[in-house]
Amino acid sequence: MTLEDSDALGWRSVADLIGDCPDAAVALIGAGLNERSLTPGRCDLGPKAFRAVLPRFSTYDVETGGELSTRVHDAGDVALKGVSPADAFGPVRDAAAAQGTRALTVLIGGNNAITRPGVHALGLERVGVLTLDAHFDLRDTDQGLTNGNPIQALLEDGLDGRRISQVGLAPFANTKRAHEKAKRAGIAVRTARECRDEGLATVVGQELWRLSELCEVIYVDFDIDVIDRSQWPASPGARPGGVSVQDFFDATRVIGAHPKVRAVDLTEYDPSLEIGDLGSLTAGRWFCELLAGFEAR
Repeated sequence: MTLEDSDALGWRSVADLIGDCPDAAVALIGAGLNERSLTPGRCDLGPKAFRAVLPRFSTYDVETGGELSTRVHDAGDVALKGVSPADAFGPVRDAAAAQGTRALTVLIGGNNAITRPGVHALGLERVGVLTLDAHFDLRDTDQGLTNGNPIQALLEDGLDGRRISQVGLAPFANTKRAHEKAKRAGIAVRTARECRDEGLATVVGQELWRLSELCEVIYVDFDIDVIDRSQWPASPGARPGGVSVQDFFDATRVIGAHPKVRAVDLTEYDPSLEIGDLGSLTAGRWFCELLAGFEAR
């Protein structure tokens, strides 16, 4: 269906904005990595489920009166079935780097191991990293790469810890050792409690400003298990007491609007844990908020 056809029917969906659009400012890449996950599941199903839900979202925002119009180039999926995080590094990095001339590249995971190659695609020497995550992801790498150590791996790659901000960290979901490791590295640590007390969008805005003073471009990892599990059951690592889904959406719009944010990912989305399409609908709304923020640049 063309945009003109959907307009004639009175319903224009976000899916209508996505296609083979070589000149689009935004690119979408599926990166359904699932191997070497500390919490077994089917995160590889994420890209397909994400695309399938987008026709259910209108381009019109009744709260602002705004109409999404940004075209999105669908760059397809990286072939990652049965591929380890180590072997996925090159393909994911290269797929994201190939979209480097665009204003924003969106990676849909897949588990959190896709974050490391996504960051490398922007250039380690010039990038800052913001994570929305319940976990530090600072597990040791001596047993290999997993979804539990992309930040540790980036530190070992040479990324300056002062150019990392971690937001939404949950109590009783991390170790003292990881916390101390983050502090030694100079990582900015913002807890779930701070996000509730100050507002997630406010905390995110503060960290975007801090990072923008230190780097040329920013990569954002939306590990969606940062959301309270009662509102987001579709991640094995989500816990009670996480941030609210509305706060997550508000923060996403702030992130999309920041001119230095050049790439983002959505990770730890496991459609096999769906309850009434809640996970897919949340992921779809996240994408709408991201585009709405982008259009405010």
